[in-house]
Amino acid sequence: MPSNPLDRFRLDDRVVVITGASSGLGVGFARATAAVGATLVLAARREDRLEAHAEELRVAGTSVLTRRTDVSVQSECEALAAAAVEEFGRIDVLINNAGMGPAGVALHEDPEVFRNVVDVNLNGTYWMARACAPHMPRGSAIVNLSSVHGHASSRYPQAHYAASKAGVLGLTRDLAQQWSGRKGIRVNALCPGYFASEMTEAEGGDLLQEMVADNAILGRFGEQEELDSALLFLASPASSYMTGGSLIVDGGLSATV
Repeated sequence: MPSNPLDRFRLDDRVVVITGASSGLGVGFARATAAVGATLVLAARREDRLEAHAEELRVAGTSVLTRRTDVSVQSECEALAAAAVEEFGRIDVLINNAGMGPAGVALHEDPEVFRNVVDVNLNGTYWMARACAPHMPRGSAIVNLSSVHGHASSRYPQAHYAASKAGVLGLTRDLAQQWSGRKGIRVNALCPGYFASEMTEAEGGDLLQEMVADNAILGRFGEQEELDSALLFLASPASSYMTGGSLIVDGGLSATV
């Protein structure tokens, strides 16, 4: 009997580290990976919200470790990886989801905002990958959250966000080159368009909805479950012949640029 192809999307007995797991897409990623059998290590700066979401997963039967982590601080990334290994013995999947994306006109915004965005979105992705890789066995996977705006220009002034997410794509390619053949760690990027989340529902959310309706082929925001399936593909053995690549899930927004 041939095996069920859906079995390759499962993460049974795999230890999955997710950053930015206290809100937005990170909460959905935690629920999705738990649903296919993962053991979770959840990290974010908002510890109270992080623990509340973790408890929901524990009640459903998932083993979960939480740790307050600011990914822009290298030592905190190293401490997170060490805590995961101390608790569960190894790390099988890293989902580099922590990120921020305020809008701002380049000539008027505080330069410190640019530094902060790059520190979290790009540097934090690097620090986390660097901290986790020594503890990842062959067959492991790193999924870096980039963005459609790593590939295509935003309709809004977001130089810091666009630069950081394009940087994540370059980082993904280089880490794949360094680690996939030698260490057996696959490294890929997931590039979402606009999805319903706290970030897109904040002030200005109505304008985003109008922009997507006018410019994306599907004419709407994506739903969490529509991104979860792509995330599970990259995180699981289903994508075992893919590394150094990027998967765009944007409702056709980038196809119209």
